[in-house]
Amino acid sequence: MIVETRSGKIRGSQQDGLAIFKGIPFAKPPVGELRFRVPEREESWSAVRDALEFGPSAPQQPLMLPLPGMDVGEQDEDCLYLNVYTPTADDSRRPVMVWIHGGGFVIGSGSQPIYDGLPIAKRGDVVVVTINYRLGPLGFMHLADLCPDLEGAAGNLGILDQIAALEWVRDGIAAFGGDPENVTIFGESAGGMSVGTLLGAPGASGLFHKAIAQSGAAHNVHTRETATQVAERFLAELGLTPTEAARNLRQIPPDKLLDTHRQTMLKLGSSLGLLPFQPLVDGESLPIPPLEAVRGGSAEGVPVLVGTTRDEWRLFGMLDPGLAKLDDAGIEARLADQLPGADVEALLGVYRVAASERGGVSATDLYFAVETDRVFRLPAIRLAEAQQGCGMPTFMYRFDWASPAMGGALGACHGLELGFVFGMAGGRGVELFAGAGPDARALSDVMLDAWVAFARSGDPSHAGLPGGRWAPYDASTRKTMLLDRICALELDPAGDEREAWSDIL
Repeated sequence: MIVETRSGKIRGSQQDGLAIFKGIPFAKPPVGELRFRVPEREESWSAVRDALEFGPSAPQQPLMLPLPGMDVGEQDEDCLYLNVYTPTADDSRRPVMVWIHGGGFVIGSGSQPIYDGLPIAKRGDVVVVTINYRLGPLGFMHLADLCPDLEGAAGNLGILDQIAALEWVRDGIAAFGGDPENVTIFGESAGGMSVGTLLGAPGASGLFHKAIAQSGAAHNVHTRETATQVAERFLAELGLTPTEAARNLRQIPPDKLLDTHRQTMLKLGSSLGLLPFQPLVDGESLPIPPLEAVRGGSAEGVPVLVGTTRDEWRLFGMLDPGLAKLDDAGIEARLADQLPGADVEALLGVYRVAASERGGVSATDLYFAVETDRVFRLPAIRLAEAQQGCGMPTFMYRFDWASPAMGGALGACHGLELGFVFGMAGGRGVELFAGAGPDARALSDVMLDAWVAFARSGDPSHAGLPGGRWAPYDASTRKTMLLDRICALELDPAGDEREAWSDIL
């Protein structure tokens, strides 16, 4: 099948009754003199271009947790490509769903097997787009204040890449059977944080009409000062002064930048939070913190669906060797570092009472619960409160299905819902992690249908939900859909723990 894009004709392939177009450029390769610059529109071509293979993924370090379906394939600095899955390239104007991958802003790709858009496009009769964006220091290092002589250097390049991809969708998705006036962005982890950031980014206004943030919200941004500290550490690891960096940074091989990136992450991960490389409030592409912008109405007219998994932090516990010896005093010490000025003892007291009512938990389990809420659930709630407070339709979920892997030790951990949203794409390994059988398939159908219904109308309600309805979230009842073998709408789940953070986060 051949389709005319804004820059030339492309040839896609057919699979399972759908048309698939891979490796479509949406910007010029950000290499050489375009490294560290705002993305520029892709060059045109004259002959028909094959869109049969994925484009390279952004340069990145190996995945620390080799989860199934997460292979990123070939990597190259020339990485600004997207992929389109459509029932057929006609004039039907179907809803469009644009996926923004996660990975802590340092790993991941739109072509990872688990993000195969075919099951969603086929079951939902929608157009699915998956995108790449620049990662790590090439995508999120703020150099403008430290290296003013590095001409054209900009921050938030990964976010600007996402905006460039959305501009491509606006300009050309109609040729693929999609409706440019009905675009939903959705993403998980750093992808969900990207969704939250885009809700507050002026350059993204009008490019999407609905938003789904999975395990990520609008809290993860640096100030210019913090982002400059990250850049200072990075240049120190490279052995460059700011003046030398301005002359040399565009010539250094990506492999050397990646090695320096690894060292920088190891040294800054504890002192500057979980994500040294992340969006920043630069006063330009992001004038104010995105949550503040959302509270001020930046996302007016955009329905939002937001949520987390029940046990997010259990996945990251696999990378924390100190957890095995963690006791109550150790929990208090860790949280005191992470929450300076907070009454950590009172906070933990609330969690201990809640745990005892559920039968009691270990010190490690208590830490998992607190970190899940601190990093993921409370930011999601704050985003829902902000958007609902502006009068926008807002919906909240909690994913409770437990992974069968490792004897159930992972619980409903971070990333577990991905297989369900994508119709168990990614192969057998995904089922080993997420589960298999009729119950798993039924939950996947419920979630996929809810995500598609939301993309179509701004309301995730459908016949497969209890009573056929997903009630909106509001600050008085806090109705939240619990997604499990039996789905149920619950009022303010874990409300005591939520309330304990009212003066902290």
